[in-house]
Amino acid sequence: MSKNIKKIGVMTSGGDAPGMNAAIRSVVRTCAYHNIECVGIYRGYEGIMEGDFKPMDARSVKGIINKGGTVLKSARSKAFRTPEGRKFAHDQLIKANVDALVVIGGDGTFNGGLVFNKEYDFPIIGIPCTIDNDIFGTTHTIGFDTALNTVVDCIDKIRDTASSHNRLFFVEVMGRDVGHIALNAGVGAGAEEILIPEENLGLERLLESLHRSKRSGKSSSIVVVAEGDKIGKNVFELKDYVEANMDEYDVRVSVLGHMQRGGAPSCFDRVLASRMGVKAVETLLEGKTNYMVGLLNEKMELTHLREAVKGKSKIDRELLRVSEIMTT
Repeated sequence: MSKNIKKIGVMTSGGDAPGMNAAIRSVVRTCAYHNIECVGIYRGYEGIMEGDFKPMDARSVKGIINKGGTVLKSARSKAFRTPEGRKFAHDQLIKANVDALVVIGGDGTFNGGLVFNKEYDFPIIGIPCTIDNDIFGTTHTIGFDTALNTVVDCIDKIRDTASSHNRLFFVEVMGRDVGHIALNAGVGAGAEEILIPEENLGLERLLESLHRSKRSGKSSSIVVVAEGDKIGKNVFELKDYVEANMDEYDVRVSVLGHMQRGGAPSCFDRVLASRMGVKAVETLLEGKTNYMVGLLNEKMELTHLREAVKGKSKIDRELLRVSEIMTT
């Protein structure tokens, strides 16, 4: 165990995701287990610059494992992107005797940590927490599983009304750069078509797929669309195109939006967050820095933050093949 680490700061940054509180709880309680002081930093990097720190112990995180959002709040900081802002942040950490940071978030959070470490050699460990599951070095990010369950539940409800009125619903889900949510939720909810950034189906192929579904006897259809899908400018353009070319359907759009971020985390996300928090603290105590903890082959593994940020998470090609079979 490194004798240099006596106090660890923990923060959440970027978009919130279910399971952030479970990760905070795990970091705090692992620090308590190893007799290390822990401080919670409110509002991410912005809070560091403002010295918005609060001592945390095992009892201060009771009752939060089941809560969505983050008790430490989250924010994006323009000032931290400047050398002056980072110097001020470093001064605040030194003043508070904080020796290392556990940063919980996505690639923007990790980028900030990388730059900060490079400039001040300040120990950083990242915990991947984003519903998009778009971080390299882990098969699952915290929040992804919960978001999937939320989306599937919503689609199940939308299907009820689609069936009642012979409607075609375009359901837009989050995923600007990757289609993990759309692909997994689409398969899980039995969608007739799934549109993701990685696969450009094309407008004509989309129409043919919908016509094929109609010919097979389906009176209603669900098309799950990742917000980063490249077929149209947006989901409403897709709606207009289908309406202009298919009189058979009454077409509707449902944009699920930020409801995907909220809600109590699933058991999977709570367990994942607990494992990652323990690994993050113990990695710092081993004297390692600039790593992200991740789930690979069911084990907690380390990936350098630089690789986590620059690497690309890949769509599951086998699941994509399954989706093509299921939509036949």
